[in-house]
Amino acid sequence: MEEIVKESIGARMILYPTPVFVVGTYDQEGRPNVMTAAWGGICCSEPPCVAVSLRRTRYSYGNIVQREAFTISIPSEKYVREADYFGMVSGEEVDKFAVTGLTPARSDVVDAPYVQEFPLVLECRLLRKVEIGVHVQFIGQIVDVKVEQSVARESGGPDIEKVRPLIFAPGDSAYYGIGARLGESFSVGVEAYG
Repeated sequence: MEEIVKESIGARMILYPTPVFVVGTYDQEGRPNVMTAAWGGICCSEPPCVAVSLRRTRYSYGNIVQREAFTISIPSEKYVREADYFGMVSGEEVDKFAVTGLTPARSDVVDAPYVQEFPLVLECRLLRKVEIGVHVQFIGQIVDVKVEQSVARESGGPDIEKVRPLIFAPGDSAYYGIGARLGESFSVGVEAYG
């Protein structure tokens, strides 16, 4: 067997894949704001929770602390420009919805907006925050998930091939789409190894 050599590149923020989350909040004046974040993921099954880490300097940080709620909108590939823009400018200075022409929708279950045009939305109540370093991890209990009908499976829930979510590659600071389906979880391993 050929030796597989690995090279040390030091402690860096590289993990594949990382999600592209568009975090929705209201500010003190009730204005809808969104920002793009990639440090996050599902962190608990019961209760269902998602975590997202933000720097304290971000405008959305104060909004989440004040409102104790946020949404995670999942953009599809066709919204890569908008998702990128949401992470480049501050909602304190710019109305990102007005600039991009996208629509803020008011959640009916938490005190936060989401992006109407994005096909998948998680509506979250702040459960706790964890001070880590330059980032603070917000853990949100998922109160509801909204799925656009055009991307739903017949059996319910979102179809990843129809949602076509973005993936962020921190190693080269680029966005990617999803790849091909490789097999059923809890099945392909059994088929191969019993």
